[in-house]
Amino acid sequence: MKYFVRVAGREILVEVDGERVTVGGRSYSAHLSRLPATPLRHLLADGRSLTLAVEAGAPGEWALSVRGTRVEAEVIDERTRHIRSLTAARAGSGPVQLKAPMPGLVVRVLVTEGQAVAAGQGLLVLEAMKMENELRASGPATVARVGVQPGQAVEKGQVLVEFGGAPLT
Repeated sequence: MKYFVRVAGREILVEVDGERVTVGGRSYSAHLSRLPATPLRHLLADGRSLTLAVEAGAPGEWALSVRGTRVEAEVIDERTRHIRSLTAARAGSGPVQLKAPMPGLVVRVLVTEGQAVAAGQGLLVLEAMKMENELRASGPATVARVGVQPGQAVEKGQVLVEFGGAPLT
């Protein structure tokens, strides 16, 4: 499985195939195990041992502490990345809109009209094919209009949220 990891503004491709992990084109034999009842993980990579403190944040966001250094990372899989690319609003003339990337059912609306949102902030949860997908803001903006409500069925391309103020990027 492919993951896209953003650390310190840099994106790194990570591919996992069993106990084979490729990071930025370099392949390793790796095994990660949880230390029970702690936030610690033990990583064995090509025979080298490392202990990490792992703290989960919002979905896909992680704080890792390694040898006293804290690093924050965003990790998304191919599917999530694809959904984001379909829902990312583009700046242009007229209102900026978040459109449904697929037909589905609105499970939760996480924003209200007039609310300022930050990049990565959840906007709404859309269920499609029995999976919940949180659609997030791709940049800072102000919610001008919420066009859906929980329980509503939507079609692909239907406008879910419109933004005003600073455009999404």
